[in-house]
Amino acid sequence: MSSIILLMINVLWSLRLYFLSQCEHQHHHPHHHHNNHEYQQQHQVQSNNNSLQAALKNHRIVTIKGPWDNQRIYKIIDFALIGEQYEQASAKSLVCLATQSSVERVYSLAEASKQWQGPMSVAVFVAGSDEFSILQYYVTYLRLCFDFIRSNVTFHLAFPYERQPERESRETYKLLQMFDCQYPEKTLRSLLTLRSTETKRWRLRNVYPQNHMRNLARKGCQTKYVFLTDVDIIPSANIAPLLNEFLATVRCSSNLCAYVIPTFEIDERVRFPSSKTELMRLARKGLARPFHEKVFIYNQYATNFSSWLANTETDQQQIAISHKVTNYEFLYEPFYVAIDTVPPHDERFLGYGFTRNSQVYEMYVAGYSFYVLTPIFTCHWGLQKKNARPSWREQQNTMNRKRFEAFKREILARYKKPSLFALEPKKIGRL
Repeated sequence: MSSIILLMINVLWSLRLYFLSQCEHQHHHPHHHHNNHEYQQQHQVQSNNNSLQAALKNHRIVTIKGPWDNQRIYKIIDFALIGEQYEQASAKSLVCLATQSSVERVYSLAEASKQWQGPMSVAVFVAGSDEFSILQYYVTYLRLCFDFIRSNVTFHLAFPYERQPERESRETYKLLQMFDCQYPEKTLRSLLTLRSTETKRWRLRNVYPQNHMRNLARKGCQTKYVFLTDVDIIPSANIAPLLNEFLATVRCSSNLCAYVIPTFEIDERVRFPSSKTELMRLARKGLARPFHEKVFIYNQYATNFSSWLANTETDQQQIAISHKVTNYEFLYEPFYVAIDTVPPHDERFLGYGFTRNSQVYEMYVAGYSFYVLTPIFTCHWGLQKKNARPSWREQQNTMNRKRFEAFKREILARYKKPSLFALEPKKIGRL
């Protein structure tokens, strides 16, 4: 671990000069900093090594021994690092954003937390000691740079059985004396170069336990409602306070209601849309479109984006129900807000394919109704294409398709539903 720290020092000392040299380049590539003009408002952290070492001590991720998952594959660390105002924010809020990430995507929290403005429960998958060292530094960087992360975000960890950190890191990292809060993505990318070749090979050979991470993040929420997302799904502005107002008045007699927040993918060259009106303008120009529309349309099709876009009351200051989902079909996997009694994500599904839609399928069989909200939305950066996905994802999808057959039989038996609920998976496209 000491060799990693020495390498980290060398890399980080060069970050400042590198960032300055890239400023002009960043001006022409907005995606690399997603609303960089907002990051520029954050103060630049300047301190000596002693104060930064103290910050690392105060912000250190706790790696006390935690429980196993149900299959004894992963070691779980609940509440490894708790937001300074997380308890208070949760007490005042009806909804918590639960999200999950591998180490290399944690940078998205800088943007997501600013947009969300409420309590967040984040589960991070860590593949060994070197990734843990990187995460330890990077989370400290995020907490020093971004008030919303320091105050509202609580972290949970999961480690593979065979790759738990050798020990809790007691060393205080000699951080560079000056670092820049404007570039969270570039900072993390630089740190990730310190991962060992062995760790990178392990990551390629092994699956990412999406559903374990989703359940871990959700369990960390302390509110009545949970909004469960992936870390690179960015909410529209000020969404948590708006949801609090909506959820305080909405009525659902059966408690079997889920409120879908439409998800779009947006071109990397644009700035994040500030409103539904702006999102609609981007959609008309071909710079935004429904999430997975080209990759696998069935994942989001039942949301009925046409109806949502046709709702012209786009600048209202309150959330309303746009329409009810009436055309559910198998493979539907929206991002939704619901009371935290919805079924958990089945942890037999590992890697990609059938991870989210199997849980939504169980909700459908259990009798849940889905309602699409307006004018709020979420976005994913990048217009996706089928050929951009690696072959190993299709292999994982095929394996999970086989697991789904057993899962489906169990669900139908559990809820005592007839075979008409046994919808068949689509035979085309990729998940």
